[in-house]
Amino acid sequence: MIASGPHRRDELRAFLAATVGKHANQFDLDQRIPRSVIAQLAEAGILGAQVPRQFGGTEYDAFDFGHVCELVGYASGSLLSLLTVHSIVASTIVRWGSAAQKERWLPLLASGASLGAFALSEADVGSDARNVGTRIRREGDTFVVNGTKKWISCGQIADLFLIVGNCDGRVIGLIVEADNPGLSIAPISDMLGFRAAMLAEITLDECVVAQNQLLGSVDFGYAQVVGSVLDHGRFSIAWGCVGLAQACIDASLNYTETRQTFGQYLKDHQLVQKMIADMVTNTQAARLLCEDAARKRAAGDHGGIMATTMAKYFAARNAETVAAEAVQLHGANGCSNDYPLARHYRDAKIMSIIEGSAQMQQILIAQHSYGR
Repeated sequence: MIASGPHRRDELRAFLAATVGKHANQFDLDQRIPRSVIAQLAEAGILGAQVPRQFGGTEYDAFDFGHVCELVGYASGSLLSLLTVHSIVASTIVRWGSAAQKERWLPLLASGASLGAFALSEADVGSDARNVGTRIRREGDTFVVNGTKKWISCGQIADLFLIVGNCDGRVIGLIVEADNPGLSIAPISDMLGFRAAMLAEITLDECVVAQNQLLGSVDFGYAQVVGSVLDHGRFSIAWGCVGLAQACIDASLNYTETRQTFGQYLKDHQLVQKMIADMVTNTQAARLLCEDAARKRAAGDHGGIMATTMAKYFAARNAETVAAEAVQLHGANGCSNDYPLARHYRDAKIMSIIEGSAQMQQILIAQHSYGR
């Protein structure tokens, strides 16, 4: 078990480098993360980062969880995606779950005995969660679910899903187990990025779910459950973008210190120095935005949601730029599987789409600014 706190971040960094970083390119080629690696993450306490200690979790605060996401993003974007959706399920149950739901699921999620996945996206619905197409109807003391969810991270191996659907004109969340009759899983492969995130399409066909699997209440769904879920996801991805950008910077520093052209090391060319300076400065700016979001979250400041939105917007755009520059600095090597840059480049593009696209973040930030 790796405890929280600054003095343990080096331990976590070394652990992730050994268990994930060395093998991340192979995971990407295999399009999956081995269960044995996920078990090691659980043993280290990473999967229980958002679970209270009374349920067996490590209960990291906002800063510690952010730094965990940064280090995981440094090692593997696919692993960050898995951690994000698993933590979304755990944190949602912590915040909105009933006592019985907490007692049942939180120990399993903390230990890694059960993996959670967040199922919102559909073929025609991404950020527009209010118009989700999945339909949920009430029948006696049960809910019946019909719909298809797509691009669900960890969906191939998840044990339970947080399914978001429309019930009587209201958006609600249900906990649905993977082996629930009426739920089927189809793997999705060969995506641009996050290839080891084990994406899946989840189909629910007259899937009957017990009423006690509802999160919150039917009268209470979108703003409370879905809003907090999306905020958590953006926070995790924002920090992960910082980690991915830092991985690109470190790779570029190492490469430009050893590669020579025209009788000079790359690092001695002024244009290369400018690229490095911009990469380092903008990544530090993204990190500071993430720290501001963490500070506000820790304080319970209502401004935390917008701080997280701005952090995710800036950090994701920066990760794209830094990854592209890192590939450029590596030349043809940056396009090969012998280096991690091609993987980082593809994963960085995904970062600007998931948990609210860059354009959606722009709209939210502008509307908030006009509203002051």
